[in-house]
Amino acid sequence: MLILELNHITTQIDFSMDFIQSENQRMIAQMIRDFGAKEIAPFRKEWDDQQIFPRALYKKLGELGLMGVLIPSEYGGSGFGYEEYVTAIAELSKLDPSVGLSMAAHNSLCSGHILLFGTEEQKQKYLPKLASCEWLGAWGLTEPNTGSDAGNMRTVAKKDGDHYVINGAKNFITHGVSGDVAVVIARTGELGDSHGMTAFIIEKGTPGFKGGRKEDKMGMRSSETAEMIFDECRVHQSQVLGKEGEGFIQAMKVLDGGRISIAALGLGIAEGAFEASVQYSKERQQFGKPISSYQGISFKLADMATRIEAARLLISKAAVLKNKGKSVTLEGAQAKYYTSEVAVWAANEAVQIFGGYGFTKDYPVEKYYRDAKLCTIGEGTSEIQKIVIAREVLK
Repeated sequence: MLILELNHITTQIDFSMDFIQSENQRMIAQMIRDFGAKEIAPFRKEWDDQQIFPRALYKKLGELGLMGVLIPSEYGGSGFGYEEYVTAIAELSKLDPSVGLSMAAHNSLCSGHILLFGTEEQKQKYLPKLASCEWLGAWGLTEPNTGSDAGNMRTVAKKDGDHYVINGAKNFITHGVSGDVAVVIARTGELGDSHGMTAFIIEKGTPGFKGGRKEDKMGMRSSETAEMIFDECRVHQSQVLGKEGEGFIQAMKVLDGGRISIAALGLGIAEGAFEASVQYSKERQQFGKPISSYQGISFKLADMATRIEAARLLISKAAVLKNKGKSVTLEGAQAKYYTSEVAVWAANEAVQIFGGYGFTKDYPVEKYYRDAKLCTIGEGTSEIQKIVIAREVLK
C-alpha cells in the first residue's frame, strides 16, 4: 500500500526558510499528480455538473495516506507536518478544488480537533479510522443565524445524568450528510459566553442525529455541504472533547490551523488557473502570433506569478511556525486572507485571458472561477481575517 511508502518517508523537518521544496513534498506532489490523472481529472466535470460527492475517492486517498497527513503514525496516520500538508492540499486543489476542500476539512477540522484535544482513549478509537478514511469526518460550528457570530449559537446541549441532550441545527457543514463522525460545538452555558460552549464527538447513527438539506452551490459542487440536525440527541459524557465549556476556545485554536488549509486551497486554485493560462496563451494565436507575446497578456501572467509566489511564502511561514508549535493566529489569518483574495483575482484574470472560451465549461478556468470564491468565505470571511489581523498587530 502506498500509505506504507508515505509512512517511511523521513519526517525530519528543516525549519530554516530556504524556500526549496523538501524531498517529501516533491514525492507527495508527484504521487498526487499521478493518482489524480487517473482518479480525478477524468471525472471532475461530471462530479461538478451533477453535484456528485465521490465518497469512494476519499477511501483511496486514505490508502495513500492523504486523509491522515498530520495524524501521528501511532494512530495510523502519515505523521507529517504542515509543509507536507499544504503541498498535498494545493496539488489536489489544482486537480479539483472540491477534492482539496473535502480533504482539508476532514484533516484539519474533524481529525485535527480530536488530535489536539481528545483523550488517549478517544484518539485510539477515532484517529485510525479517520486516517484511513474508513470513517469520513465532519465538523459543526456554523448555524443558520450565527455565521461569524458563533458565540451566539442556538444549538443547545443540556446535561441529563451521564448524558447530554442536544437540540438544534448546523448548516454549511462539509460532509454533513456523508460524514461518519462529527465534532460538534453546542452551547452548554449562556449566550455570548466564550466559556459556555462544549465540543462533542458524535457518530453517525446516534439517535436524534441526522444529515439535513444538501446545499446547491455555485462552486465546490462535488464537495458535500449540508445541514446537521439534532432532535433530542443523547450523547454520553465520554464523548465530550476536553472539558465542558472549552468548546469555543478549542474551535478558535482549530481554526488557526484550518485557515492555513484554506490558504493552501486558494494557492492550488491560483496555481491551476495560472498554469492553464500560461499553456493556453502559448497555444492561442491571434494576428499571426501567440497571445502570450502581447504585453496585455504577458503582464497579466507576470502579475499572477508574483502574487502567487507572495501567497506561497505567507503560507510557508505559517506552516513552519505551526510545525514549531508557535502561535499562528496572525500568520494563519494573513495567509488565508491574502491567498484567498489572490485565488479569486487569479481565476478572474484566467477567464479574461481565455476570453470567450473561459466562459465555457470546455476549459478548466470557469470552474476555478466559481470554486475560488469559497476561499474568501469558508473558515472565516476575509472581513473576519482583517479583524483578527488588526487585533494582533494592535496588541
